Amino acid sequence: MKKVNLGIIGLGYVGQTHLRNALKLDTAKVVAVSDVSKKALDKARSFGVAKAYSDYNQLLKDPEVDAVVIALPTHLHLQCSLSAAESGKHIFLEKPMARNPSEAQQILSNVRKNSVSLMIGYPLRFNRSFASIKQDIAAGVLGDVEVAQATYINSGPFMHRAEGYAPIPVPEWWFNKELTGGGALIDLGSHMINLLRWYFGEITQVRSHLRHRFNLDFEDGAICIAKFESGPTAVINLGWFSQAYRLQVELFGTVSHVTAQHTPTGPTSTITQTLATGTTQFFRPHLLELQHFTTRIANDLNPSPSGEDGLKDLEAICAAYKNNTDSN
Repeated sequence: MKKVNLGIIGLGYVGQTHLRNALKLDTAKVVAVSDVSKKALDKARSFGVAKAYSDYNQLLKDPEVDAVVIALPTHLHLQCSLSAAESGKHIFLEKPMARNPSEAQQILSNVRKNSVSLMIGYPLRFNRSFASIKQDIAAGVLGDVEVAQATYINSGPFMHRAEGYAPIPVPEWWFNKELTGGGALIDLGSHMINLLRWYFGEITQVRSHLRHRFNLDFEDGAICIAKFESGPTAVINLGWFSQAYRLQVELFGTVSHVTAQHTPTGPTSTITQTLATGTTQFFRPHLLELQHFTTRIANDLNPSPSGEDGLKDLEAICAAYKNNTDSN
């Protein structure tokens, strides 16, 4: 099978996850990485990556690179994606696609102009339980779905970060609304809105209630009510306020209902699953989405979720921010 030569741009928490997964794929070869951290580059070299750049523009000029994984902070997505497309590289771009629909539209237009493929990183679509719900809806197992409840609660940027025995400070960009585009709604909501749009199609109406437990200049929690063109109404509950991780979708139909979860693995299961398969069930969707991306690129096919999906998700999020009940 033809292998796609990958360059990975950004070696933070998510970028390192993509690096480890890409090294397991028989559809890809990691030929280069880029990060401003010398420590991160040295770590990538220890995994056998030959080329390590401190400037991603050097990576984009590398003729050996066919496609890039962009795992940079959100405010850097626009410029990096534009440069990647102009360099003729296919793009796997972490969610959210950009800070707002305007930036997403610029990315999408440039991708089309340069005839490269773009996929947005939404691993929940590659979770077996959530994909099974998609099949149930299509088969009519649930009847007509009337109500959906989607919950994504975690500790957000306040998650424990440690390297060895030393804690790692939360990156400052997380606390700058101008750099992130918002708080929990754009961060967690992009996942859930994309998943629900995959199930039900386009959102026709959406309103939000934003919470500010930590008194920051952006929301650390949100509850959204979304109405879909195909009929269902969804309650979307999002929050950065809890150390207890909860990611769940429940659908209520006229015939039956279904619930699916995505849960972290415990220490024993982590060891067992890693030894058996090379990854845990929690991170397997990340592996599968990258496998999908590289397989589609290798076969000259467009991957999914697409840039159009990323744009529509941001349009729905922007509408939710605009229709905030607290501001009325």
